Amino acid sequence: MLSCPVIFWQIWDFVAPGLYRHEKRVAVPFTLLSSLCFLGGAAFGYYVVFPPAFRFLMGYTTEYLSALPTVKEYFSLSLRLLISFGVIFQLPVFMVMLAKLGIVNTAFLNKHRKYAFLVSFVIAAILTPTPDIVNQILMAGPLVILYEVSIGAVWMFGKKIKVDEESLDLESQE
Repeated sequence: MLSCPVIFWQIWDFVAPGLYRHEKRVAVPFTLLSSLCFLGGAAFGYYVVFPPAFRFLMGYTTEYLSALPTVKEYFSLSLRLLISFGVIFQLPVFMVMLAKLGIVNTAFLNKHRKYAFLVSFVIAAILTPTPDIVNQILMAGPLVILYEVSIGAVWMFGKKIKVDEESLDLESQE
């Protein structure tokens, strides 16, 4: 996590010479926002989701059975949660990028909301390292909220579709 700024700076040093000035103006805020979203997602995963997930795994301890997780298992669980949440918090940035490319728009996202909610719970079931419903909801909930944030972000920053007023007048007369 601490090396992210250095890694992004190295990538930027490699890519920047090949970009035009107007492309650089878009890339810098996009990179900063993407980094902030990733780090915010990783922090959410570590501080909000990791404690109940670890408690669930340690809940199998009884008087005859004690859970002794190794450092490898602990780091594996925490790293999986950090990366998973970092990636899913990229959803608004990804949707705005798709909107800028003209692939999605606000109407499309609103129309397919129920499918997005279903996919959110399926993704949460796959990415959550524990089988309990609490951790799945802790991942699906932010996905649903981030989808709604994405709709607002696409509305604000997405490609604006120019509507021909004459075609609207003809459609309303028919």
